[in-house]
Amino acid sequence: MTPEEELAKRTRRGFIALGAGAIVVAGGAYALKPAPDDEDIPSPLRKVLGFNEKVVRNTIFSDRNLTRTYPNSAIGFLKKNGDTGIEEPIDLSAWRLNVGDKSLTMDDLHSLPKYDQTIDFKCVEGWSVITRFAGARLSDFTRRFAPGGAGSKYVGMQTPDKKFYVSIDQPSANHPQTLLAWEMNGEPLTQDHGAPLRLVIPVKYGIKNIKRIGTIEYTNDRPKDYWTEQGYDWYAGL
Repeated sequence: MTPEEELAKRTRRGFIALGAGAIVVAGGAYALKPAPDDEDIPSPLRKVLGFNEKVVRNTIFSDRNLTRTYPNSAIGFLKKNGDTGIEEPIDLSAWRLNVGDKSLTMDDLHSLPKYDQTIDFKCVEGWSVITRFAGARLSDFTRRFAPGGAGSKYVGMQTPDKKFYVSIDQPSANHPQTLLAWEMNGEPLTQDHGAPLRLVIPVKYGIKNIKRIGTIEYTNDRPKDYWTEQGYDWYAGL
């Protein structure tokens, strides 16, 4: 068995184990038919997800706990997975990133220190692909272009058309491996993968890795999140 096959096997095994537990909890919750909360997720299940989030935050998550990186020889094929917010091509030369009262260009982003990392991109569907991304750390971006947002609890992001949106906790946003990426596998991002700028956050599942970012906001009130509204776990931590 090749290293890649062994990695895939381990990923599937871990995902199935987590999934089985989630199914048991979800099944019990729905069987009780409680009144749903404001995200249409039954209250007992939401409480379990909240408990899991606290465990991860308090015992596992740390800026010192880095996700594993890989040699470029291990890079696989990352398929286009989901096109909400990027259905139509855009004029990349006209793209701007809106942050507060600032309207930034890619030249502004390129002025930040560039980081390159080859990580295991993981999807909640149970698959993963080793992929190389390069860009600027989100923490460096915040420090340079939104210093007042560094103390906020949350970071929200939206595509230019506002159809897709995510929110993440500030500690995860500040993790040293969280990037605003403009390159994938040594080449500029394609529009299918979020050109000109996407989020790469290896401590979260792929549902948080928003493509084609158009707006970034910093707030103490948790911004809306597309996949949470569809019933997925908001924290989505690995």
